[in-house]
Amino acid sequence: MQTIKTFWKNNWVGYLFLSPWLLGLLCLTAFPMAFSLYLSFTRYDLLTAPQWIGFQNFAEMFRDAKYIKSVTVTLTYVLLAVPLSLSFALAIALLLNKGIRGLNVYRAIYYVPSLFGGSVAIGLLWRQIFGGDGLINGLLGRFGIEGTNWIASPGTALYTLIVLSVWQFGSSMVIFLAGLKQIPADLYESARIDGAGAARQFAHVTFPLLTPIVFFNLVMQIIHAFQAFTPAYVVSGGSGGPLHSTLFYTLYLYQKGFTQFDMGYAAAMAWVLLLAIAFITCLVFVTSGKWVHYQE
Repeated sequence: MQTIKTFWKNNWVGYLFLSPWLLGLLCLTAFPMAFSLYLSFTRYDLLTAPQWIGFQNFAEMFRDAKYIKSVTVTLTYVLLAVPLSLSFALAIALLLNKGIRGLNVYRAIYYVPSLFGGSVAIGLLWRQIFGGDGLINGLLGRFGIEGTNWIASPGTALYTLIVLSVWQFGSSMVIFLAGLKQIPADLYESARIDGAGAARQFAHVTFPLLTPIVFFNLVMQIIHAFQAFTPAYVVSGGSGGPLHSTLFYTLYLYQKGFTQFDMGYAAAMAWVLLLAIAFITCLVFVTSGKWVHYQE
């Protein structure tokens, strides 16, 4: 008991300064997560008290056609947007690493789109660019090519959002560029002496030493892509249309919780999403030992 008293006597000031953060963690993170876990096992519509139903919400997901569609749309988005965004970011970083004049200006220009994130303004801008009378169709018309309403077509609506994700490659590009700056120049000199061209230098020097950066960007992009919401909401007007072609998982979760007021089902969806992201992230971490190389 004396030891505990001594501990608090020596550390109470530190815990006093830490208490606002701890209070925020408990009230704004831990308690809401615990409450949402409880709600996921209930039927709750905000008007009546939660009714315990066990795993019925989770079982209902396998019978919900819209839920399955939202999973399909989200997986398609992740599988296309993440590798394309990372590839584009790496390509631009390699170009900017050539020591061109005005590097800081170019870096700022490429980084600006990522500052807007998934804002409403960007979603509205995308509707104007890819709409029936938008900029893309205007440019195509100059070459005598008949355009289409990219946003309103079920076959192209999702791909316009993938293009939006790729366009916002700036944050990954800056991190890639920082990693490229850390690669010793003498390694490239040795590779050139051995007769390695640009392609072999990239394959045997640049990319292996850049794999820790690729790993970090990959994890962050996967997490971000699974949580994409605002662009799909703004572009489709919250419907996930046309024909549910932009019905992202988070958008359907929003519809269930705040349009249909089925909070229990929405909470269950949120926990499934959390577990799915955690599983995929852990899978990337586990397999990283086979392809991520750390410089010693």
